[in-house]
Amino acid sequence: MTKGLWSLRPFCAIFLGLCFSAVAPAQDPTKVEPTHYKLAFENEYVQVVNVHYGPHEKSGLHAHMGGVVVVLTAGHLRFTDENGKTQEVFAKPGDPRWFPPFKHRVENLGDTAYNAVYIGIKNKRLAGEVGLNTGPSEMDDQTKKLVAGALLAATK
Repeated sequence: MTKGLWSLRPFCAIFLGLCFSAVAPAQDPTKVEPTHYKLAFENEYVQVVNVHYGPHEKSGLHAHMGGVVVVLTAGHLRFTDENGKTQEVFAKPGDPRWFPPFKHRVENLGDTAYNAVYIGIKNKRLAGEVGLNTGPSEMDDQTKKLVAGALLAATK
């Protein structure tokens, strides 16, 4: 190899690093945010993820496939989407919510830990169709308590 080509190596390395860092921020949360997202179960249809944010913890930008989150412990959270739009949420135990595929950052604004379970649907077409055909789901109080109890028992 000639001396001229060797002098381009640092620039190539920087370019490749920038390419990979542009892709990395929107990856699977269990890989880019393992402190907050732990894989509980996965098969060809779903990915079940335990979510945990300690008091005042923040995440980096990450992506979720479409799915359902079920809140296990109360929380006061701030979500910031990839465009910088923010939304504050007061989550209650047992609350279920459907989300289409999305990217965001999370900040736990509370003084206590926040825990939830996210069940992502791996089939992108199906996840998109379900998201278009339904709004946020609502459960009655008794069902919320049963779901929260079952999920808490499963995490012990």
